[in-house]
Amino acid sequence: MRAAPGAMVVPVIHKDDLDLYRSSAASFGASSSLARPVFGGATRQASARLGLEALASQKSLPEIVLIHDAARLFVSDTLVERAITAAKTHGAAIPGVKLSDTIKEIDAEGFVTATPPRALFRAVQTPQAFRFDLILAAHRNAAAMGVLDLTDDATVAEWAGHRVHVFAGEDINMKVTTAEDLSVAEARLLRDLADIRTGQGYDVHAFGPGSHVWLGGVKIAHDHGLVGHSDADVLSHAITDALLGALAEGDIGSHFPPSDPQWRGAASRIFLAAAAAKVRARGGAISHIDATVVCERPKLGPHRDAIRASIANIVEVPVERVAIKATTSERLGFTGREEGIASLAIATIRLPL
Repeated sequence: MRAAPGAMVVPVIHKDDLDLYRSSAASFGASSSLARPVFGGATRQASARLGLEALASQKSLPEIVLIHDAARLFVSDTLVERAITAAKTHGAAIPGVKLSDTIKEIDAEGFVTATPPRALFRAVQTPQAFRFDLILAAHRNAAAMGVLDLTDDATVAEWAGHRVHVFAGEDINMKVTTAEDLSVAEARLLRDLADIRTGQGYDVHAFGPGSHVWLGGVKIAHDHGLVGHSDADVLSHAITDALLGALAEGDIGSHFPPSDPQWRGAASRIFLAAAAAKVRARGGAISHIDATVVCERPKLGPHRDAIRASIANIVEVPVERVAIKATTSERLGFTGREEGIASLAIATIRLPL
C-alpha cells in the first residue's frame, strides 16, 4: 500500500517497540509522509484516540482519516481508495466481507439458541474510514464518559450515534492473529516474491599491523590486522557485493567509494545493512546467504556461531538463513602464505515480479 500524495501516516506503537520501529522504518528510507510515532494506550480504543489526537495537533487538519490494523498487511490500494470514497460520501464507513459459514448463536452452556441469516452479517476489516472531526469527537466523548471497551472505531462511531456504512472488503485482507495466520501470510508473501535472484561476491584484504580482524561484524583476536579503507571486514564486504549483485545495483565501491573520507575506518556492518535495506526497499526478502572465508589463520571454528548470529542480525534474517564456512588453501597462494584473507559469498533474494 502506498501513501496518497499529501497524506500523512501516524504510526501508533508500544513504547517498548521504539527501537524496533526505528530500525524497521530506517530500512525503507525516509518518507515525508511518515509522522513521528505515537505511543499507544492499554486498549485498541485508547491507541486509536491517541493517534487521532496526534493528528489534531497538526497545523492542517485532515478531512478524512483511515484507521488501519498493521496486522492486516495485504491491504490493497484499491481498498484504500474505496474507503476514502465511502468516508467522503457517508462520513463513517468500514470494509466488510460476506460470510461463507453458517452463524450460530449459543448460550452459556454451548447450546444453539438461534441461527441468524448470514446474509445480514459481514466480517469487518480495516482500514475503517471517517470524517476526521466526526471520529475524533466520538473518541473524545467516549473517553470522557468512561466508555473504554469498544472493540473498533466503527463501534465508537455507532456509540456516538452515527450511521456507519459498510462497503465491500477483500478476502485477501486477512488479519495475522495466530501462528497459523502467520504461516499463511508467509506463504502468501513468498508466492508474491516470484523473482528469485542470486548474486555473488568476492573480496580480499591483506594482513598488516594490528591485534585483531573483523569478520562478519565480529572482532577476532589475531597477531595481525587487515588493511583497508574501512575496517577491512572481508566477509561483510563479500556478502554486501553478493546482495548488490543480486539486485543488479553495482558493487560496494560504487555505493561506498574508498575515495570518500567518511568511510575511513567505518564499520562494514554499515555497508552490509545498507545492502540488505535495498532488498527490502524493493519489496524483497533475503532467502539465504552462503559465504566462505579462505585463510590459514585465525581459525574460524570457535567463532562461526557468533559470526552467523552477527550477520543475521545485521541483515535482519533468521540465523538459519546464514551459512558460514571456512577453508584453507593448503598453504598455496597468498592466503596459504598468510599474506591476507579472501572471502566468497552467494546471496539468494526474492523480489516481486
